[in-house]
Amino acid sequence: MTYRVLKLIVSILSLVLLRPRVTGVDNIPRKGPVIFASNHLSFIDSVIIPITVPRHVTFLAKKEYWTGKGLKGALSRWFFTTMEHIPVDRDDPRAGQRSLEDALAVLEKGGAFGIYPEGTRSRDGKLHKGHTGAAWLALTGKALVVPVGLKGTDKVKPIGKMPRLGRVEVHFGTPIDPSRQIEAGTKPAKARRELTEEVMTAIQKLSGQERVD
Repeated sequence: MTYRVLKLIVSILSLVLLRPRVTGVDNIPRKGPVIFASNHLSFIDSVIIPITVPRHVTFLAKKEYWTGKGLKGALSRWFFTTMEHIPVDRDDPRAGQRSLEDALAVLEKGGAFGIYPEGTRSRDGKLHKGHTGAAWLALTGKALVVPVGLKGTDKVKPIGKMPRLGRVEVHFGTPIDPSRQIEAGTKPAKARRELTEEVMTAIQKLSGQERVD
């Protein structure tokens, strides 16, 4: 209940302040395991995607969002806990593997998981090379991958600067089914790279970014 109320409040604020233009909602599976693989331009990406998806989407988030002090820290901790995002300790040498295991647990329950194949926010506005974690999740969890192209979120919340008013766009592409690689018996490493390339190509078409590998 708390999640739905929070999502409603954030959705209303976003509609008023950001006037998001959303396309491709019909491409989103309403049930079953699904991965939303998106470009990453701003902190608010993990807020914009969940409010535009008609499902509960879980994201990974750095553990510092749960450990802040004062009123700001308390609000951050409450928000990320309510959104049921998963904290990640970036100082842990096994953080990457633990993150994938947590994400796989979400998919095995038929849930939706959001991930940024680039691994971090783009500081130059370009689309950088995708890591194979999303592909591993899709192949292991037998989950569809919905590519997502975001536009304008870096103008609303630039890295290291205060938020400002602006308009954002969220474009959902056609789901990518990993079963083709599975049925073809493609070797795991090759299957992960092929699927990653297919996902990144789809994201680039949706976001319109220059691709940099």
